[in-house]
Amino acid sequence: MSYPINKSVKPDLSAHFDEATNTITYIVKDPDSNHCAIIDSVMDIDYAAGRITYDAADKLIEEIKDRGLILDWIIETHVHADHLSAAPYIQGKLGGKIGVGEKIMVVQETFGKVFNEGTEFQRDGSQFDALFKDGDTYLIGTMQAFAMYTPGHTPACMVHVIGDAAFVGDTLFMPDGGSARADFLGGDAGELYESIMKVLSLPDEMRLLMCHDYGPNGRAIQWETTVAEQKANNIHVGHGKTREEFIKFRTARDAQLSMPKLIIPSLQVNMRGGEVPTDKDGNPMLKTPINRL
Repeated sequence: MSYPINKSVKPDLSAHFDEATNTITYIVKDPDSNHCAIIDSVMDIDYAAGRITYDAADKLIEEIKDRGLILDWIIETHVHADHLSAAPYIQGKLGGKIGVGEKIMVVQETFGKVFNEGTEFQRDGSQFDALFKDGDTYLIGTMQAFAMYTPGHTPACMVHVIGDAAFVGDTLFMPDGGSARADFLGGDAGELYESIMKVLSLPDEMRLLMCHDYGPNGRAIQWETTVAEQKANNIHVGHGKTREEFIKFRTARDAQLSMPKLIIPSLQVNMRGGEVPTDKDGNPMLKTPINRL
């Protein structure tokens, strides 16, 4: 696959860190127009209280309005298991199309069974406005972006490359954070290694923007690195580590990890494009499957 890389375009980036979920959301502006995209938005949830709010999303909306921007796209790099998407809420306020990888249908089929969803839950990706295939392009104003298929963490992961910046989702963390887990249903450590190698085949100077950072060893939160820095210093795949070494490490490491605190609400909401499921009376309602994850 030959990708349409254009390093000469430098998108204007605004990063928003959500402390509750360690997520970084981006407003990505075309430098030659007032059009923008949002990548990996967050909807707030107090899970213990069963209460959803929109403080994080409202900050994005306020900034876009204050800057006089037009929202073209609301991009999900994958079906997140650690935070809820605010895409429909943002779309209702600002417009724009919601996009995700076409393999969302695999995730919907897998977790539709886990959550015992009925036939009313569509498993065809129709909750989204666009389903990206590997190499698909789209425009943010005059600025071309493209999607790169990077499975392994989940079957539907995509890296979105916009000018000289690549938004890697959970495929990679900062060099001292390594890589994401590959033990969720549909995950695969070997596929994740191959996807990481695909990302690291981008030009060395390409900026890589993280979806999460946890400040390893107490350092300040960071979210931007480069392909060259990852190849040289990533603790899981740098220094020429082989596929076999990565699979052995990742498998052992994943076996020690607990499930993300918000995986149950996140999967139910995010596989629906950010919509909260409802009961037979139309009330917002979440399920808790027992011994299924």
